[in-house]
Amino acid sequence: AIFIKLQHFLLGLYVWEFIISLDFDWKVLTRKHAFRWPLFFYFAGRYFMLIALIGIIVSVDPPRTLSCRNLVTFNELAASASLGLACINLAIRTIAVWHNKWITRLIVLLILGHWSLVLQSGLVITSWTPTSGCVIVETKNMILAATSLYAMGFDFIVLCLLAYKLAFTHDLGTNALGRLSRRLISEGILYFVVSFICNSIASLLMIMVSSDAVVGVIFHIPACVASTIASSRVVRRLSTFNTETEKV
Repeated sequence: AIFIKLQHFLLGLYVWEFIISLDFDWKVLTRKHAFRWPLFFYFAGRYFMLIALIGIIVSVDPPRTLSCRNLVTFNELAASASLGLACINLAIRTIAVWHNKWITRLIVLLILGHWSLVLQSGLVITSWTPTSGCVIVETKNMILAATSLYAMGFDFIVLCLLAYKLAFTHDLGTNALGRLSRRLISEGILYFVVSFICNSIASLLMIMVSSDAVVGVIFHIPACVASTIASSRVVRRLSTFNTETEKV
């Protein structure tokens, strides 16, 4: 019962966040805001999370008998993918700031390592019950915990690289580049703090109750939602800031 109520709450929270930020999506769709390729990861993570939450609600409160294994596997993969994409959003900006092939290779390797865990998060065993719908019988809690821990470490490395590069760039001054650099740092720190807190709590609890299949999912999904919301807000703010800067 707690799990079902939590998922309804998360869906309501995310839908509210989704609706109040639809104006940005619409501007990109109608070409009032330029579409640049990094926005692909923003849209993918944003919509993956929405679909995953809707799928979770369907799985726990289904109108009819469903193929639980396929649905729950997709939900877990989509939620974990949104977490992976949230990390990529900050990583792309760090690559752009450094413009260094070795830093690019390092970050790409970190991304591949993270996704090797993300793609294993869908390894769940489920069963169908008439009263509760799809019930998770077994899941890889340690994989889910590792995915969250990796996200924390990945974000920390990327943020440190970003801060180091901007701190030692001497010609920032008070011009547009300087303002953009300060915005990158402040927004990056904000995202990292939110992501770090949510993922650390989720990871700790998943490790402590690794034998409980349901608890792992209970704490993993909120961490994915929080990271996706924080990352999406950073992307929108930076994109809007870049547009305003170009007009100056």
